[in-house]
Amino acid sequence: MKCYIYRSKKKPDNYVYLNKKDNFDVLPEELKKVTGEIELSFEFTLSEDKPLAREDSKKVMANLQKQGYHLQVPPPINNYLDEFKLTNKKQ
Repeated sequence: MKCYIYRSKKKPDNYVYLNKKDNFDVLPEELKKVTGEIELSFEFTLSEDKPLAREDSKKVMANLQKQGYHLQVPPPINNYLDEFKLTNKKQ
């Protein structure tokens, strides 16, 4: 499956995958507001047997087929200091 990856200028770690180049009509208005302007980063052929760095390729393919897009956001940042404080309070 051909896939087009766009990077958000507003949130550089957010990426929008589209199944058709420049088909921004499939994006919900709220998503457009959150990502702001997006620019084409690269394109490639997505397949189930090709692993992606941060995403499950099967999930991405399912989203592209179902809704025409997939949003990739960065993983949450763990605050290890808060976790340490919580753990030590319990002891």
